[in-house]
Amino acid sequence: MSILLVTSSPRGAASHSTRVATDLAQKLAAADSSNTLVVRDLVANPLPHIDPDYATGIYTPAEARTPRQAEVVGVSDAALDELFAADTVILATGFINFNISSTLKSWVDHVARSGKSFAYGEGGPKGLVNGKKVYIVLASGGIYSEGAAVQMDHAVPYLRSVLGFLGMTDVEVIRVEGVGMGADAVTAALAKATAKVDAIAAANASQVAAAA
Repeated sequence: MSILLVTSSPRGAASHSTRVATDLAQKLAAADSSNTLVVRDLVANPLPHIDPDYATGIYTPAEARTPRQAEVVGVSDAALDELFAADTVILATGFINFNISSTLKSWVDHVARSGKSFAYGEGGPKGLVNGKKVYIVLASGGIYSEGAAVQMDHAVPYLRSVLGFLGMTDVEVIRVEGVGMGADAVTAALAKATAKVDAIAAANASQVAAAA
């Protein structure tokens, strides 16, 4: 199994989403010695926001692109190659202004490309990134999975929508929520998220053992 871990929190080592997502990625990778793990840290190596060179370059034949167009399209191609090569994708983000981080949004913009990750046909758009399991690890200061604040969560609905549009419909969410409500809340949130990670890892290990 090939695992792609995409982290995007600006909090560095203090990031709860990065911590939980990395734990999940490492436990899934450890289930079989043949598994591989690719990490894309969007804070250490942010993708450029799309610009005129990107917007025109992706529709320009490779041999006719300017050097700048070739550079930005090449960045997008590399992100797409990683995505297509992965069997499991783990996306980690903090909940920033009720949505995902801008760095993760840039990653989405680079991998959502007509003719590459989706295509239009007589039946409408069709996602081309198929057969993948996706985990979203979302850390938030408040509680957005239930209660009155649910309507303010634009992160999970957005990711489910855009991933589904690209063909990735097997999506599971791991929340680390309420971390802005004090030390006890942080401990409880991490314990709940870790328990879910352990359950996912155990189920995966059982599947690996059964297939051996």
